[in-house]
Amino acid sequence: MIDSSAINRRNFIKGLCGTVASFGIAPMSFATEKAPQLRLGYIPITDATPILIAYENKYFQDEGLKVARPIKVRRWSTLTESFLTNKFNLTHMLFPIPVWMRFNGKYPVKVLAWNHINGSALSVKKNSTIQSFKDLGGCQIAVPYWYSMHNIILQMGLRHVGLKPVIQSHTASLKPDEVNLFILPPPEMPSAMIANKIDAYIVAEPYNAIAEMKIGAKIMRFTGDIWKNHPCCVVVMNERLIQANPIFTQKVINAIVRAQLWITQHPLKTATILSKEGKNYLPVSSKILSRVFTGYELSKYGDGKTPQAIKHPKWQVGRIGFQPYPYPSATKLIIQEMQRTRMEGNADFLKNIQIDSDSTIRSLVNDTFAKKAIQNAGGLNQFSHTMDMANPWRREEILAI
Repeated sequence: MIDSSAINRRNFIKGLCGTVASFGIAPMSFATEKAPQLRLGYIPITDATPILIAYENKYFQDEGLKVARPIKVRRWSTLTESFLTNKFNLTHMLFPIPVWMRFNGKYPVKVLAWNHINGSALSVKKNSTIQSFKDLGGCQIAVPYWYSMHNIILQMGLRHVGLKPVIQSHTASLKPDEVNLFILPPPEMPSAMIANKIDAYIVAEPYNAIAEMKIGAKIMRFTGDIWKNHPCCVVVMNERLIQANPIFTQKVINAIVRAQLWITQHPLKTATILSKEGKNYLPVSSKILSRVFTGYELSKYGDGKTPQAIKHPKWQVGRIGFQPYPYPSATKLIIQEMQRTRMEGNADFLKNIQIDSDSTIRSLVNDTFAKKAIQNAGGLNQFSHTMDMANPWRREEILAI
């Protein structure tokens, strides 16, 4: 069943401006906290993998950092609020969330690195006739958060085929060219699909693998096959903490980049560690997580399959990937697409963001720590064999619906 209290959490966005204002300008102890303890928060999805592996493999500890065990929360609103109130001083966040925090709430948040790339999909219920975006007219689709890559990419696909996203009660009637969107926490999506309350959902892993393996759902499209190697979650910290503790910050990013490289080299070990049979960071089996980290076969998802979840095999992407450098071109495209994406609440602030200004990107993203950590790890070619090593810090964003 869909939890109405979860849907009412949408109101959190409307009230968060006051929280941002009060906590964003309040004096904090960053300057006097010479050796702060790292306090980690995460949502139980594979987006959090680098932070969790950095902790479990003791990479933070190897850097000489004091660190508490990561704390799991179920909702993006809870994670965001906990970061705003300094309960957590390092988290992963859906990239559009810090855009909102920085430019609407004026909170001093900084994106320091990408936490992962791709790692999401649009899943449709068992026995569905949905094969592509054009078949989604009249459907009920759950997204994890308004300010999410999932909402952005879904609406890109809907616009491409002439469908209109609407936000209304899931019991209201829809026109053939309308698609109703609403918020649902990722752990609740499979049960809502079983109960026929939704036709599809777009979300991070492992909830697409769960849909496949537990309830017979099908993956309509992988998001990394729509936007090549797109960022999803990013690593964020408070700018004041960064300025007061640059050495601390560099050590944090060193550990995360090291973890990302280890994950790319040990996907099945990563699945075991995260699983409920392992260290129980995610409430799913190692079998399901193994599909997340390795299950991107053309024989299952490529040409000739219905639906065809992989249309661009030449891109040589994976179901989920880990590449830490925050390319400015992707940041600009995200903000541009946010300006076109329908969300609940007042998003007028997006109209005032100058996306062609380098200062806009610099105000949100600090890439210096990631660059140094990547260079220490052997360079960007350690994370991808397809990038242009003649100009590794720039890329062209590639999209194809």
